[in-house]
Amino acid sequence: MVTVKPPDQLLLEQDLAAAEFRCGELEGRWHHVLTAWPNVVISVSAAQRQNGPSEYAFRFDCTGYREAAVTAQPWNVETNSPLAQTDWPTGKSIVPSIFRPAWKDGRCLYLPCDRMSIQGHDNWRNVHPERLWNPARGIICYLEQIYDLINSNDYTGPIGA
Repeated sequence: MVTVKPPDQLLLEQDLAAAEFRCGELEGRWHHVLTAWPNVVISVSAAQRQNGPSEYAFRFDCTGYREAAVTAQPWNVETNSPLAQTDWPTGKSIVPSIFRPAWKDGRCLYLPCDRMSIQGHDNWRNVHPERLWNPARGIICYLEQIYDLINSNDYTGPIGA
């Protein structure tokens, strides 16, 4: 029996095989962990900080991919469950404003490219146009923002460190 994949899943698979994603993997910025449609788990490398992990995993809900923005939450790959709040990334000012475990019960990041977070933030379209979901770039636009945040000087490690 032939299984027919939905178009959004095919588009995600295409993007995960594309040069831009693969280059990120080869450069050690991120790597694909698993896909359990409509979710995909991708680990993103983090700057080395005292008591901090070398990477954080994120589970992306890719329903409606690419036309609909994805939403991501920090993920514990070992337990296949949301990352404990004490293990979320934090920092001096910018990182904790994005990685907010209390925001929407930790189901998303406070970023304009996130499907859940953009709701009710119409002003972000004018204030942060460079951080919006870009269907032409797909998941890369989200991954680059996460990577930049947890590799910035603002990042200090996990909340509980």
